[in-house]
Amino acid sequence: MRFAFLSSTPPSPTEGSGTWVAIDGLARGLAALGHVVARRPLGGRTGFHTLDRWLYNAALVARPPAADVVVGVDLDGFLWARGRRRAGGPAPRFVVALKGIIADELRNERGVVRALLALQARWERANTARADRVVVPSRYSASVAQALYDVPGERLAVVPEPVDVAEWRRRFGEAGRRGTAWPTVLAVARMYPRKRLDDLLRAAAALRARIPGVRVRIVGEGPESGRLRALHAALALGETVAFLGEVSRQRLAVEYASADCFCLPTVQEGFGIVFVEAMAAGLPVVACRAAAVPEVV
Repeated sequence: MRFAFLSSTPPSPTEGSGTWVAIDGLARGLAALGHVVARRPLGGRTGFHTLDRWLYNAALVARPPAADVVVGVDLDGFLWARGRRRAGGPAPRFVVALKGIIADELRNERGVVRALLALQARWERANTARADRVVVPSRYSASVAQALYDVPGERLAVVPEPVDVAEWRRRFGEAGRRGTAWPTVLAVARMYPRKRLDDLLRAAAALRARIPGVRVRIVGEGPESGRLRALHAALALGETVAFLGEVSRQRLAVEYASADCFCLPTVQEGFGIVFVEAMAAGLPVVACRAAAVPEVV
C-alpha cells in the first residue's frame, strides 16, 4: 500500500520535537512492513511559521499527493482535502493524525502566539471535518477532539505513538551508563509555556537548599528560552541548572544515560514521547497528573 505523509512540522527532532519523532517512527515502521511511504516535508522557510504552514498547504493543492492513503498531520492537508473528491478518479483515503491538538495547546499561550494558534486551530478543525478517520495518540486527545472539534466518536481511533525502543537501547548501550558526582535531574522539552519549565527552575532553587550538589539539565529551545534564562539569573541558580539547547539524538541518549531522574512538569500533552524515552532509559519519572501524561507514565 502507498502512504503519503503530509507535515509542515520542521523535519528534525530538535525543531519538530515529538511530532517529528512520531512521524519518523511510524513511517519507518510502515516501510519495514513492506509498504511504500513518501513524506512531503516542509520546504522553504519564511521565518513566520503560520505563513509557512499555509504556503505548504497551498502547494499541496497545486501538486496533490499520489497515494492510497494520505496521512495529514495536525492541520496539514486541509486545503487539498476540500477538493480531493472532485479531482477525478478514485479519491485516496484521508487520515488526519492529531499529535498535539492546537485548540488545546493555545489555552496555555498568550498574545500574538495565541492569536496565530487560534487561526491554525480553525484550519485543523476543518481538516478533521474532511477526514475519513481521525487518529489520536491518547484517550485524553480523543476527548479533546470531540469537545473542541466536534469529531464524532465513530471516526476517532486511539493509537499510541510508536517508539522504537530497540533503537534507543542501542543508543544507550553506545552511550554507556555514565554516573556523575552529583544527583542529576533531566528535562527534555520545546520551551513553550505549557511545559512549565519555570516551575522546574523554582523547584531546583528549593531542592538546592536540601541537596547542595544537585544538578538540573534542560535539553531544548523554544519561545520561552529568554524568559527562562532571565528567571535562572533572578534565582541565582548558577551551575545548579544548565541549559543544553538543541542536541543530537546520540547526545540526548548520553543525557538520558547519565541522569538519575527525569522531570517534566508539563500540563498539556497529547501523548508525551519524552516520558517513554526516559522510561526506556530506566529513569524514574516525575510529572504532573495532567492531560495525557497519566496514560503514559
